[in-house]
Amino acid sequence: MSDVVIVGVGMIPVGEHWDVSLRSLAARAALAAVRDAGGLKPQAIYIGNVLAPVVSHQANLGAMVADNLGMRGVEGTTVEAAGASGGAALRQGILAVTSGLVDVAMVLGVEKVTDQVGAGIEEALSQTLDADYEAMHGMTLAAQAALVMQRYLEDYDAPRDAFAGFALTAHAHAVHNPYAMYRRAIDLETYRNAPLVSDPLNLYDVAPYADGAAAVIITRLENAPRGLDHPLVRISGSSVVIDTLALHDRDDPLAFRAAGYSAERACRQAGILPRDVDFLELHDAFSVYAAISLEAAGFAPRGQGWKLGQDRHIGRDGDLPVNTFGGMKARGYPIGAAGVYQAVEAALQLRGQAGECQVPGARIALIQSLGGPASTAAAHVLERMD
Repeated sequence: MSDVVIVGVGMIPVGEHWDVSLRSLAARAALAAVRDAGGLKPQAIYIGNVLAPVVSHQANLGAMVADNLGMRGVEGTTVEAAGASGGAALRQGILAVTSGLVDVAMVLGVEKVTDQVGAGIEEALSQTLDADYEAMHGMTLAAQAALVMQRYLEDYDAPRDAFAGFALTAHAHAVHNPYAMYRRAIDLETYRNAPLVSDPLNLYDVAPYADGAAAVIITRLENAPRGLDHPLVRISGSSVVIDTLALHDRDDPLAFRAAGYSAERACRQAGILPRDVDFLELHDAFSVYAAISLEAAGFAPRGQGWKLGQDRHIGRDGDLPVNTFGGMKARGYPIGAAGVYQAVEAALQLRGQAGECQVPGARIALIQSLGGPASTAAAHVLERMD
C-alpha cells in the first residue's frame, strides 16, 4: 500500500441524541476531524450508514452531508454493508487516496437510531439479512446470533456464561471513555442475572443500538500537514471480504471465514502476523461474535475463543487488549458508524491520546467490523508513525 495516513479524527458521544438531527450529528464529528487535521479539507466524503433511508427518511447522504458542511463541489457517496458499513467506507476512502485520484478523503460514519422507536428498528435492520429466506420468516439479528450462540455452546460444550468475560471487559474499559454510552462496570453475578433477549443471549450479550457519528481524515503521507500536535497513524493494511449472506448457506456456521480472511489479508499487506498487534478492536455486537472472530483470526483454537474472555487475557492489562474503549457493547453500537469509531479509537491509542483507556506502548492495531454474522468483514491494520 501507499503511505495512507490518518491526519485527523473526530467523534461525538454515543447515546440517545433525541434533540440532534442526523445532519447535525454528522457535522459535529466531521468538523472535529477537520480541526484535528489542522484545517485540511477533503475532496471526497465516504459515509458509512445503514438506517437513514428507512428510519430518518433521508437517502443521498453524500449530498446532504457535504451541503450541510459547506463543502459543495466535493465528491460524496454513501457506503452500506450492514454493521460493517463504517469499515467498508474506510476501505473506499483508502482505495481513493491510494489511487491518486483523491488527495484528501473524509470517512464519516453516522447513524440516527432514535428517529424511530420500538420494533421499527429491528424491522429496519432485518433488511440486512436475507430478505427471502430469513427476514421474511421473522428472523432478527438477535435471533440469528442466538442460534449461533446455542450451536457454539452445544458443539464445544461451553458453559452457559462462557461469554461473560467479553461483557465484563467491555464495561470495565468504558468506565474511562467519556464518549461511551454505559460507563459502569458490571460483575459476573450481574451478567448471570440479566434477562434474556433471545435465548441463550441475555441483555449483556447484546450491544445497544445508539446514535453516533465519527470521522477520520486520510491522505497520502506527502500531503500531510506539517506541525500537527499529534503523531500520524499509517493505515498499512486493508481488506473487505464477504461470505454467504444467509447463515444457513454455510457448511459451518461457526467458522466466520470472511472474518479470518479479512484479518489475514490486512495483516499480510502490513507485513505482520495477527499476533504482532498490540491491541484489537473487534465486532462485539453480540458477545459470541467476538469469540468467533478471535478464533477466525487465529488468536484461539476453534471452540476456545470464549476462554480468552474468561481468563481475562483480553483486558487492557492482559496479553491481548480488546475493545479498549468499551467496544460496541459498552461504548454503544451506532451501527453504520461503528467501524469508523473503531478507527478513531485505534488512532487515539496509537497517538498516545487515549487517556485512562491507554494501552502502554501501543504501536500496531487491528480493527475489524462485521456485517451480520461475518457476511461482510472489514479489517484494517493501523500503525503509529514517529
